[in-house]
Amino acid sequence: MTKRVIIIDDEEAARVLIKQYIANFKELEVVAECENGIEAVSAINRLEPDIVFLDIQMPGLSGFQVLKQIVHIPQIIFTTAYDQFAIKAFDLNAIDYLLKPYTRQRFNQAVSKLLLQQKDHWPSISLLTETANPALPGFSEKILVEHGNKLISLDVNDIIYLEAVKDYTQIYTEKTKYLSSYGIGVVEQKLNPSLFMRVHRSFIINVNFIHEVHRDVNGMHLVLKNKVVLKISRTYADNIKKLIY
Repeated sequence: MTKRVIIIDDEEAARVLIKQYIANFKELEVVAECENGIEAVSAINRLEPDIVFLDIQMPGLSGFQVLKQIVHIPQIIFTTAYDQFAIKAFDLNAIDYLLKPYTRQRFNQAVSKLLLQQKDHWPSISLLTETANPALPGFSEKILVEHGNKLISLDVNDIIYLEAVKDYTQIYTEKTKYLSSYGIGVVEQKLNPSLFMRVHRSFIINVNFIHEVHRDVNGMHLVLKNKVVLKISRTYADNIKKLIY
């Protein structure tokens, strides 16, 4: 099966080199190239690649910041010219990293390792982002959300769940819903992780509104107190398991 690849690097020469090396792998297909972190977030979420070669030092957003904003979760190989970043990337449970300048042999080694990796054993995006920025900021109990031509003060405790809608985020409360102009990955960073939990690449739920969790042969899904049923993806199933006592 062909794996879709996105190459993200602000240096054209680096992107060209990766494409040349990839040509030896018939199972890999380059579907996009990005030269900055902002383009990278959009391309990853839109094209949903299997593999991303991700530079760390880039204009707009760094490679680590890109990870915090993506909804789709690909396999990651970091590329960097800086030792300290390479070591950090490896500690983040990335599949591998390539320290520039790297040889074709080193590239082949990293890709071969990646191709042997099963999807079930892909690194958790939460591990990648938490280790990249372990210090949690303060979290507001009130946020401002757009509603028509004005901004409404919303108590975060009233949010039942959030849903990714392309590059935006729909915020649901008991009485109404609001549309944030930020992607769900960005919104997630602004929410208290002790209250809000990612259960799917498209859904974040308020744990206080969980009514039931069901398990069957098709996987897991949860029922919220407002009767909405949401799928729990295998990628985020461990988040729910942390609540089990």
